[in-house]
Formats: sequence, structure tokens, C-alpha cells
Amino acid sequence: MSLSTNFVLAQAAPGAAGGSLSMLIMMIVLFGLMYFMMIRPQMKRQKEHRQLISGLAKGDEVVSNGGIAGRVDDVGETFITVEIAPNVKIKLQKSAVQQVLPKGTLKSS
Repeated sequence: MSLSTNFVLAQAAPGAAGGSLSMLIMMIVLFGLMYFMMIRPQMKRQKEHRQLISGLAKGDEVVSNGGIAGRVDDVGETFITVEIAPNVKIKLQKSAVQQVLPKGTLKSS
């Protein structure tokens, strides 16, 4: 009886090693897919947002994350002053700027 048990265990050992190798390859492929589908596009968006913020200048028309649209009046180290109406200015963090509008957009609306 013990002879047959040893024989069965001996036959099962090589198959288990091959299964772990295929599992490792499958995990590597899944990580690669996750990188290209999730991580890489997010890093690209962050890089574009950093470039947008670093390129802010006086006179640019911007929209904040909260939907406030205005013209940049002053650019500081971490904050910008945005004029949202004549003689009405607010301070925003630079990171709160969502997009820069084309020149003249605010006048037309």
C-alpha cells in the first residue's frame, strides 16, 4: 500500500512544478496589462496637468475644479488670483485649475 502511494506522489511532482511556472507567467502578463491599461494613462494625465499648471500666466482664462471660470490676475508660488467678475478676485491653489480656455472665451459668454 505504501508503495502505490509513493508511486502516485512521484508522478504528481513534475506536473506541480510546471503549473507554478505557468501561474508566474500569467501573473506577469496580468501586471503588464494593468500597467498599460491603468497606471500609464494616469501618469500621462498627471504629467499633462503639471505642464498646464507650470505654464499659467497673467491673462490666461481658466476653469477651476469647482467650475469657476475667470481670468488669471496674479500667479504666485502655490496660489493664483483669478478675476471672476469686474473687481471681484479670488485666490485658488494652482492645482485646482482644471483647464485653460482659449483667449476671448469669457468675453463671448
